[in-house]
Amino acid sequence: MKLTRRFAFAAAAAAAMMAGTASAMADIKFGVAAEPYPPFTSKDASGKWVGWEIDLMDAVCAQMNEKCELVEVAWDGIIPALTSKQIDVIWSSMSITAERKQTIDFTNMYYNTPTVIIGAKTGDMNIEPDHLKGKIIGVQVSTIHEKYVQKYYAPAGAEVKTYATQDEANNDLAAGRLDYVQADGSALDAFLATEQGAACCELKGQVKDDPEILGEGVGGGIRKEDTALKEKLNAAIAALAEAKKFEEITSKYPELVGKMITPESGGR
Repeated sequence: MKLTRRFAFAAAAAAAMMAGTASAMADIKFGVAAEPYPPFTSKDASGKWVGWEIDLMDAVCAQMNEKCELVEVAWDGIIPALTSKQIDVIWSSMSITAERKQTIDFTNMYYNTPTVIIGAKTGDMNIEPDHLKGKIIGVQVSTIHEKYVQKYYAPAGAEVKTYATQDEANNDLAAGRLDYVQADGSALDAFLATEQGAACCELKGQVKDDPEILGEGVGGGIRKEDTALKEKLNAAIAALAEAKKFEEITSKYPELVGKMITPESGGR
């Protein structure tokens, strides 16, 4: 009898451990680039991740009734982290492009924003490639913006300088080590709204669209085989749009109001 009870206890303990493991495996790991990208992702004074995308992630996870974990990943290694299953979703302002779709899949778009160039306060708003000959343009490495300036501005004689983070590019522009920076309009609007950005720089203009490079807006990156997760994420995004949750989240970030497209506005 005692032996039977021991086996029963052991079986129950094993079952509990397996249930715990299954529960842990059910958690969804959201990968975020380990660098500030305000107002979408950054850390507050306590070290907690905050921002528009973090708020949206929390809302999506609540809508799915899933426990989610935020994982910091270097931007230039974020796709390998996804494909090697270190994370389950890239949630880091990644644009949906045909090139990236060769390796991974995406959720539906959850925001879009124009691509712009900023520079020192000179009043010169001409950003045609020929006009920027001999100028230095800073971009974050492994982004759509690096590909864009390499296609349009480098052949016209501009020097392209890449940075590991957007903050580094912005700081070099403010310090006069760059002539221009290209990035998403919302992120650069946030920089121009800071004391540093307002003192040094101005918006020069929006670049000409190139959907092949600039993509279809920002979505969550997922593995191609994770079709059930994709459906669940898309359903959550649609439900939040229906409930006007995007508008509610955006209202907390005045620098974004009226400057981005979300599923609620019907844009892609």
